[in-house]
Amino acid sequence: MLETLAAFTLLAQVSLSVFVVIFARYALHTYRTRRAMKNIPGPPSASLIWGQSKELYFSTPGSHWSRWHSKYGRVLKFDAAFGHQHLSITDQKAIAYILGSGAYALPKPSGVRAWFEATIGKGIVWTEEKHAHEQQKRALAPAFGPASVRKLTPIFYETANILVSEWSKILDSSQDGQQATIDATLWAGRFAVDSIGHCAFSHPISSLTVSPHPIFDSLDGLTNTEAHLASFYMRALFWIFPSILSIGKKGEMIKTSKKELGDLAGRIWQDVKRTGVDGEEAGSLLEMIFSADKDGLDDNLVIDQMRTIISAAYETVSSVISWALFELATNSQLQTRLRSELRNAHEPSYDSIHTFPLLDAFLKETLRMHPPILENHHQASEDILLPLSELLPGSTSPYVMVPKDTILAIPLNVVHQDPAVWGPDAHVFNPNRWLSETEEKNKLTASFADLLVFSNGPRKCLGHGFALAEIKVLLVTVLQHFRLECHHDIEAFQAFVIRPRVVGEGHSSLPILVHRL
Repeated sequence: MLETLAAFTLLAQVSLSVFVVIFARYALHTYRTRRAMKNIPGPPSASLIWGQSKELYFSTPGSHWSRWHSKYGRVLKFDAAFGHQHLSITDQKAIAYILGSGAYALPKPSGVRAWFEATIGKGIVWTEEKHAHEQQKRALAPAFGPASVRKLTPIFYETANILVSEWSKILDSSQDGQQATIDATLWAGRFAVDSIGHCAFSHPISSLTVSPHPIFDSLDGLTNTEAHLASFYMRALFWIFPSILSIGKKGEMIKTSKKELGDLAGRIWQDVKRTGVDGEEAGSLLEMIFSADKDGLDDNLVIDQMRTIISAAYETVSSVISWALFELATNSQLQTRLRSELRNAHEPSYDSIHTFPLLDAFLKETLRMHPPILENHHQASEDILLPLSELLPGSTSPYVMVPKDTILAIPLNVVHQDPAVWGPDAHVFNPNRWLSETEEKNKLTASFADLLVFSNGPRKCLGHGFALAEIKVLLVTVLQHFRLECHHDIEAFQAFVIRPRVVGEGHSSLPILVHRL
């Protein structure tokens, strides 16, 4: 009895000591951060516990960022959960530093890395250490370069034509055989999954023709979630307590999705190791990984890279395609102009598909107005003097001190719709802004680098050229077979990416009336 009591007392003392240490570190960090950022403007905290977290989560994506930056300027602070102060940055010089020379001193936040580790493993988007990241980038980059994408373009068309065939079957079974309502978000996701599976790994995932499909359903179910309290608590707290990602129903979904992708990647990888790379896989990402493996790449890392690529290609590409189809379906004149531009184009090559001015302008404007990732997050690994292009109110220094461990957000919607860059109609979807033969066009063409959809600098997405070609191929193919209309009120909502949905619904949805041409 006395031994049990002594053990219990010791455990209580150890637990109390751990709690005191954690609380002391938290209090010290909070004090240092608030003292260093006391002169930075920002909105008053909405909640002692949650700060602005609830406002950001349950409101229209990006609306608070726009309002706050309009009121407080290009650098502002706001409270996250439990009083943690974050910064939001739209200053161009600061962003250039964060994404450029300061990229490895301002890595992804620990909570974001924990999310990637829990869902897809320790692939290239998880890796932050400079040498390791550069090594992985060297191994993977050739597979996403122009020469590789040029060879993969026929596969984009093959996958796009499968989608057209499946849509045609739906129209065939409709009442008049000429039109039917189709959920574009569902098909955008299936196209993205099948395209990356075939192109990167020479593996037919076949989610376009097989439904239900375990890989697609697992990916979709993990992030296509409506805004409810359980999801909010996880999103608000994983910045501070990453272990929350393993708790509850959401934690089980995360484990299931990671296992599904891991099982698929493992089967493909073991087949390649057993039989080698054949002619069909020459030049693919699979060949690049296989070549790198000869230099000692770990099997688990290979599988993590494959999981990473499938997940990243699914989320971002499906979001952009969905919003592109929405913009087409709500603008019949734009559809007509694009069809006219493409009237003599039959499966244009990789080089040719980038020569259609209106198509290029339309995709750029879609990326500008509908970035799939709303915020680019970073965390200071040390105290950092962040350079600014505009002085803070009351300051004479061209820098702002960012304390170690402070989280910074770059809200893409504010950067992409800055009237100082994009003009007085910055909040309007207008592809013509990219077409005017004036000095303004040169300014906007240069500003395409300021579209942060694929980030920038040494950590810019390796697959950006792959994604642009893939999306253009699908748009060309769909426009040459169908006319699109949308008669529903559509709103944006925050999942992992920004997805469209019918106003008032929970999950993503984009009902488009598809007419056969």
